[in-house]
Amino acid sequence: MINRSYTVNLTTRQSSTILIVASVLTLAIGCNKGAETPIDAQKESITTQEARQLAEEAYIFAYSMLENYKTMYAQAVNEDLPASRRTFNQFNHFRHLLNPDFTEVVAPNNDTLYSTAWLDLGTEPVVLSLPAFPDKRYFVFQIVDMYAFNVEYIGARTTGYQPGRYLFAGPGWDGSIPEGIDGVRQTEGRYLFLLGRTAAKGPEDLPAVNALQDQYTLTPLHASLGRPAPEPAPTPAFPAYDPERAASIEFISYFNFLLGQIESGPDERSSLEKWARIGVHPGRAFDAATLAPDVRKAVAEGVAAAHEKIKAESLKVGRNVNNWSLIAEGFGYRSMMEGKDLMRAAANMIGLYGNNPEEAYNFSGAKDSAGETLDASKHDYVIHFKTPPPVRAFWSVTMYKHPEVLLVANPIKRYSIGDRTPGFMTNEDGSVTIYLQHESPGPDKESNWLPAPDGPFVLALRIYWPEQDILDGKWQPSAIEKVEK
Repeated sequence: MINRSYTVNLTTRQSSTILIVASVLTLAIGCNKGAETPIDAQKESITTQEARQLAEEAYIFAYSMLENYKTMYAQAVNEDLPASRRTFNQFNHFRHLLNPDFTEVVAPNNDTLYSTAWLDLGTEPVVLSLPAFPDKRYFVFQIVDMYAFNVEYIGARTTGYQPGRYLFAGPGWDGSIPEGIDGVRQTEGRYLFLLGRTAAKGPEDLPAVNALQDQYTLTPLHASLGRPAPEPAPTPAFPAYDPERAASIEFISYFNFLLGQIESGPDERSSLEKWARIGVHPGRAFDAATLAPDVRKAVAEGVAAAHEKIKAESLKVGRNVNNWSLIAEGFGYRSMMEGKDLMRAAANMIGLYGNNPEEAYNFSGAKDSAGETLDASKHDYVIHFKTPPPVRAFWSVTMYKHPEVLLVANPIKRYSIGDRTPGFMTNEDGSVTIYLQHESPGPDKESNWLPAPDGPFVLALRIYWPEQDILDGKWQPSAIEKVEK
């Protein structure tokens, strides 16, 4: 293995730099040679207890990857999609703020317009170009790898509002960095997800955001350099995503496929050597019939037990703050999250693609001040912040129906509320009160009403670019208080 380190100035106007460590390895399409192991499940005896335990560990580790693949398949691979949605290395811009019709990803936000792109780096690097943001509008591009770790941020907080060009490369690339590139990221996997968010104040602000989106471009390296296109890398046979298969012993089929597109590091290899005993082999087809019947049954039991563990953890993931869960602790860079597989899986079950705390400090609210589940068919609720969240950008509270964790249809078409909501009222003492209920609280309070479903619900409190007092825990959200109907 050859290690190469780049220190690249993200902007000449900032003194901060980003260290990008790249492992220069040979990518074998569909086969991860660095993680192969001579152990075969059908050749080595294994007890049912061992099989059950290994399956539980492997599924918990794989869960975040499977959820990531589910989204990639839905957005970039599925042949039933329009052709415009099935293209790697091109942006798919959401031109309107999301509403209850959107069901592709749980816990979507209603504060920003998404610009998403799945990068296929198997053939060559891709260059992201961004325009200047003269109005200092909040924006961020979250970079997610195949493990579903956040690997980088490009945006207002990290790189500023000036234009920039950023190069993304996969394993095996050892070319020179072109001039005019402000940052480089080389990853161990063939695929990367770019999740861009650009703040929009409301429908009247959409033209300005759409104009910026039109200037977000992705260019293959050869075109950026004015050179002929290289020979394309073979396209792998993407397995069709089926949620039932992914939650069964057949998760190993997906897991093997995904591992075959990654050059796994030393930390993964030790686990892969263990999991090989139940059929986990990067890049290989999985046939459950090769496992002994009792082992096959034990693996299925381990998968089921793992899924229940993830569900249970999702109800308590993160740190409890006045019965809000600080779910921001479930997302981050590999260095922050490695070894926390159950927490990561639970966080991704609640809301895939959560941000690092320093980018967006996210709380999830599912219980009131008495610890009871939120249910607007039984009670009305209020949130009273003595002081609003201190932020560099903005904050919001979003309503989701439970257990789907999707936006809630309502007569005033308000899906989130916060400091940018038109007409939002602040009390004379600087505090704010938000009304959470199914029916309107009345004309005098409707400006601060966040409509709830006629049943169970959960909330997301998003604090974009938080001030240090939030990161230090000096500011905390007030508990959700019940109001009898």
